[in-house]
Amino acid sequence: MLPASSKMPHKQPPPRKQSISMGRGARKRDEDSGTEVGEGTDEWVQSKATVKPPDQLDLTDAELKEEFTRILTANNPHAPQNIVRYSFKEGTYKLIGFVDQLAVHFTQVGNLIPKDSDEGRRQHYRDELAASSQESAKVVISETEILEEEEEPKEVEAGSQTDVPIVEASEKMAEEELMTPKQPKERKLTNKFNFSERASQTFNNPLRDRECQMEPPPRTNFSATANQWEIYDAYMEELEKQEKTKEKEKTKTPVAKKMGKMAMRKMTSMESQSDDITKVTQAAKIVERMVNQNTYDDVAQDFKYYEDAADEYRDQEGTLLPLWKFQNDKAKRLAVTALCWNPKYNDLFAVGHGSYDFMKQSRGMLLLYSMKNPSFPEYIFSSESGIMCLDMHVDHPYLVVVGHYDGNVAIYNLKKPHSQPSFRSSAKSGKHTDPVWQVRWQKDDMDHNLNFFSVSSDGRIVSWTLVKSELVHTDVIKLKVEGSTTEGLEGLQIHTVGCGTAFDFHREIDYLFLVGTEEGKIYKCSKSYSSQFLDTYDAHNMAVDAVSWNPYHTKVFMSCSSDWTVKIWDHTIKTPMFIYDLNSAVGDVAWAPYSSTVFAAVTTNGKTHVFDLSINKYEAICNQPVVAKKKNKLTHVQFNPIHPIIIVGDDRGHVTCLKLSPNLRKMPKEKKGQEVQKGPAVEIAKLDKLLRK
Repeated sequence: MLPASSKMPHKQPPPRKQSISMGRGARKRDEDSGTEVGEGTDEWVQSKATVKPPDQLDLTDAELKEEFTRILTANNPHAPQNIVRYSFKEGTYKLIGFVDQLAVHFTQVGNLIPKDSDEGRRQHYRDELAASSQESAKVVISETEILEEEEEPKEVEAGSQTDVPIVEASEKMAEEELMTPKQPKERKLTNKFNFSERASQTFNNPLRDRECQMEPPPRTNFSATANQWEIYDAYMEELEKQEKTKEKEKTKTPVAKKMGKMAMRKMTSMESQSDDITKVTQAAKIVERMVNQNTYDDVAQDFKYYEDAADEYRDQEGTLLPLWKFQNDKAKRLAVTALCWNPKYNDLFAVGHGSYDFMKQSRGMLLLYSMKNPSFPEYIFSSESGIMCLDMHVDHPYLVVVGHYDGNVAIYNLKKPHSQPSFRSSAKSGKHTDPVWQVRWQKDDMDHNLNFFSVSSDGRIVSWTLVKSELVHTDVIKLKVEGSTTEGLEGLQIHTVGCGTAFDFHREIDYLFLVGTEEGKIYKCSKSYSSQFLDTYDAHNMAVDAVSWNPYHTKVFMSCSSDWTVKIWDHTIKTPMFIYDLNSAVGDVAWAPYSSTVFAAVTTNGKTHVFDLSINKYEAICNQPVVAKKKNKLTHVQFNPIHPIIIVGDDRGHVTCLKLSPNLRKMPKEKKGQEVQKGPAVEIAKLDKLLRK
């Protein structure tokens, strides 16, 4: 038999035709697309043309073979480089140098918990508890099912007695539940990194109340008016200044402008350096004061709180407790010629240094000390001529006027850093021809210009006014000695001039003032009358060293002289009310600010005398030597306006601070059922009572 395939006719299967037709369709699509495919070759063997942009950079083989090293850095290229933040400490914008370079590319919050972590342990512990509870429940259910199967046939047999076994089974189940151990409660795991027992927790930085004694801040009343014309005048002045500066700039040559720019650059650099230096000096001053407070802590405690208990056993005597001693090497061997407390800052005082010996005249020094820093002065000013007197302005406490031995007067401004005076007289502006012995600030004139007076040995009392940054002088009065006129050439009358040594202005009557002279006379003068004196007192036999009005009583003044005496006067009477002989030349006297009857005097034998007329009007209640050596002479004394202390200067340049004991500052005693009366009226009545006796 032949195979079945040979009997069947040979035919091509239809799928072959489909494949051929599909191949032809593909070839047609290739021809339409524009690509030529050779017969008998594959498509991937054929080369394809690369597509390039028109601005493609063509590199040579050498450039292509050149190797470039790539360095990986940890810096973030997108981090900002110019961040500026405002500094509240320095008050300016500061450039932030350090910028965070961290760049986060991907973050994903996962829900996997590590097994070793606290949370993983807690979860594992909860799973174990749940599994154990499920097993125990399964055991109980299986036991109950077994019991039920055993009891079913018994119930059928027993009939009506089925209730008893059920009750017994329930009792057994209750007993088994009681017998099974209770599952322990979930134990809280402590945080190892942030955990503390409740019993050991304390307050962080507990607050404490601390108290300290201090003086109330001073208060001042200020009032001013602003009118239409005042505002207009101010704007016009500013406009004139701007026009003047523009004219000056126009007149400058190009070279001068360049030099001006260079000078401005130098000035700015110097100012920046000076700013840095001032910051360092301020820090050094603070540290110095802290060190001095620790060093002189016992003296500061005595100054504030110590009271001499022995005064209770002394009837009419008092003592002076030495506190600080102020001295400076630059002022060695220069006598203390003037003392003055600052009217605003009660711990600051000024000291003038010079020489009373006309044969040994040298330089002068102006020093300002603070009781907070007794080791070194707060301000130091030097001058070519000796300083003989000084005064500080009441309304402008930073202005200090001084009088020199060569007849000049000068004004120092404590706000300015340089050591030169802000204003100074000269021969053109009418300076004195002899030493200036005293200066005193007065009220401003009608145009609100600063004004002060000076007295000198040339017999002139001069009023100085600060007008447009220059000193303008006006002679108030000339001290002519009565009955001492001589005839000169061609019948001219020459008057002998008195030498003024001290003066003081009345505290209530603005025009009234007293002048002491080297001849021992005291003149009562007026600012309004320059040709004559209101009155003349034959006060002393030698030069008058100081005159001073009483701060409470308007009629009483005091004078001292080198004739060893201190005299108290009523200016309406030409004879003194009290005379005290101190057995040595008296250099200075001063009234106490707290009482109308207390005053102090210093003598050339080195003693300080304190009087209280209400306790003893015949002799001093305190005579105490202050200087260490007998040769040293005391020159000046001043009471502090607030604290119960005095400062005393000597001819060696030393200033000693002393505290008054309670007996030297007694106040009126309290009477039963009556209030203690205080005030100026009480002080005036107390002194009036003494003057009438």
